Amino acid sequence: MTTPFQGRGAGLRLPTKTSMRHFTSGSTMPKLIASLAVLGAAAAIAGLGTYATFTSSTSASHTIATGTLSLTSGPTNRLGTGASLVAAGDSMQRAIDLNYAGSISFGSTTLTTSASPSSALDTDATDGLHVVIDKCSVAWTESGPPYTYTCGGSTSTVLASSPVIGSNAALSNLTLTAGSTDHLRVTVTLPSTAGNSLQNLSSTIAYTFTGVQRAGTNQ
Repeated sequence: MTTPFQGRGAGLRLPTKTSMRHFTSGSTMPKLIASLAVLGAAAAIAGLGTYATFTSSTSASHTIATGTLSLTSGPTNRLGTGASLVAAGDSMQRAIDLNYAGSISFGSTTLTTSASPSSALDTDATDGLHVVIDKCSVAWTESGPPYTYTCGGSTSTVLASSPVIGSNAALSNLTLTAGSTDHLRVTVTLPSTAGNSLQNLSSTIAYTFTGVQRAGTNQ
């Protein structure tokens, strides 16, 4: 007895799920991206020549050199000469030359004085020592010792009467020009009002002249 349908369509097979799957083109995408990258690089290389242009250049140089600022004293300088047996009302005159020896002119000069050792001669601003500075347009004519000075030209006040100790006192009527010299006379006085408390004292006064360069200019 034969099973129904046995042998019929023996060669016929129904489609399976595997055979019905759709094949995609995913494997083609990387090749397409690679092709686009190659084309983009080629276009970039070709574009380099598009922006080429002519060029030209020139150059120059210059040298900048600074000058010197130099304040010196001498050849006249009597400030190192002291005085003794001074009484109330006495004065001491000393000459000093200020030389603007550098190549740059000065804008201003100040004077700072200090005392070491110190005493009431320099700390008493009323009855202690006072100083005055004058300038002569030519070198002072010296007499002495004891030293006194006369001016064969014109005189001007550099520092009005002040207590002998001061800091950065502004000096007036100076030349200040590079290569020039100012002839100064320093007069130190013990006022006639000095009392007995100022007897038998001693002070050593140091003078420091400080110059500042002129204002900046176009060069």
